[in-house]
Amino acid sequence: MSVPVFEEFEPAADCACPGCARQRRDLALGLPVRAGGHPAAHGARRALVLVTAAGVVLGSGGTDAAAALFRAPDAPPDTPVDAAADATDTTDTPQGGRGPLHGGPAPAPGPGPTATPAAGQAATEALRPTTRAEIIDRAKLWVAARVPYSMEKYWTDGYRQDCSGYISMVWNLRGNEWTGSLGRFGEKIARADLQPGDILLFHNPADPTRGSHVTVFGGWTDDTRTSYTAYEQTKPHARKKTTPMAYWENSDRYVAYRYKGVVSGGAGGGETSTVPAFPGAAKFGPGKKNAHVTRLGQLLVARGAKKFYAVGPDPRWTGADRRATRAFQQAQGWRGKEADGLPGPHTWKLLVTGKGRSIGGSSGSGGPSAHATPFPGRGYFRKGQSNAYVEKLGKQLVKRGFGKHYLSGPGPRWTEADRRNVEAFQRAQGWRGGAADGHPGPETWRRLFR
Repeated sequence: MSVPVFEEFEPAADCACPGCARQRRDLALGLPVRAGGHPAAHGARRALVLVTAAGVVLGSGGTDAAAALFRAPDAPPDTPVDAAADATDTTDTPQGGRGPLHGGPAPAPGPGPTATPAAGQAATEALRPTTRAEIIDRAKLWVAARVPYSMEKYWTDGYRQDCSGYISMVWNLRGNEWTGSLGRFGEKIARADLQPGDILLFHNPADPTRGSHVTVFGGWTDDTRTSYTAYEQTKPHARKKTTPMAYWENSDRYVAYRYKGVVSGGAGGGETSTVPAFPGAAKFGPGKKNAHVTRLGQLLVARGAKKFYAVGPDPRWTGADRRATRAFQQAQGWRGKEADGLPGPHTWKLLVTGKGRSIGGSSGSGGPSAHATPFPGRGYFRKGQSNAYVEKLGKQLVKRGFGKHYLSGPGPRWTEADRRNVEAFQRAQGWRGGAADGHPGPETWRRLFR
């Protein structure tokens, strides 16, 4: 799946809406330097504004009218002229830029300023306090309504129908922001600290129309924390989708942010998944039947124990569970009572966090891999391809217990059996939908060979 990209549109000559008016002006004068325009065009535009301001001064006989032209629409009267001019420039962006709500109800009065943007901003912004539950509930509104993606149209609530307008809506901001300005309403956090209602933002300052995107974090989809539920505004409409961390492309360039106005409250509809605590030794062993046994088996299969299960894993404890647990414990170098096939707190922690060594000798995320193999690229794993990487992939799938679809081989030619085995491995990681399509990507490859 390709990452959503911003597209330019041809403004209608007779349309008076703010979007078309702004685009007609941009086409005539060029974008500002900070949004990718040429410095000469930027200088010409500022010169035109100066001439216009001078005309107003001569016509009105005062300087206040001229200064007003240099101030951003939302800047207070005492804002310095230079700062206001700079703030005005930030509205000229390929994504529609910053702007007030459009075509919807007027914003409700805020509780007063709770955060001040960085120095150089034209005005103090008042952030509306909101809970995580409220953020997720708002995110679901556009998904349920299947709001179409558009950079120039506005939904009935006044927010622009692109990805940054969507975040402006879910964070209940007072106007429409763009990917270059959303960050100042949040604080950077580590990805490991993400909670429902936070965002993952990639702003490409060199060319904002190429790849810039932002999603709402809805919660981890499993204990491995390699994928999450993303709420996003993308083509053709708003959606909720299981997404690899942090996104399908440019993953390493996404930054996690937490809204500065978030207050205590539930996670609402967020599919958050914290690391489950060890349920206790009494849940495992002969005669036991419960969901924890199933979960244990699933975690073990993901770490190379599929060969021990003829059918399962399932809720009833069997000899397969014990043999698989013992094999995992022995892979850690444990012996004697430490490898008795019954899970304890340490065994459980390694399994649910993906750490330690998998069955067969490969290492989890907690240690270096002895067989690190760089991902060669998706193009090698498509219909009609025949190369050494396909065969290497197949052999590793067999080694990890995911080769049941091979009638012969594996070999160097990509077949449907390869795709189905990769899909089985991906689903064993807890992935669904497009994340488990049977075609290996960087994360599938890393986890398969770690």
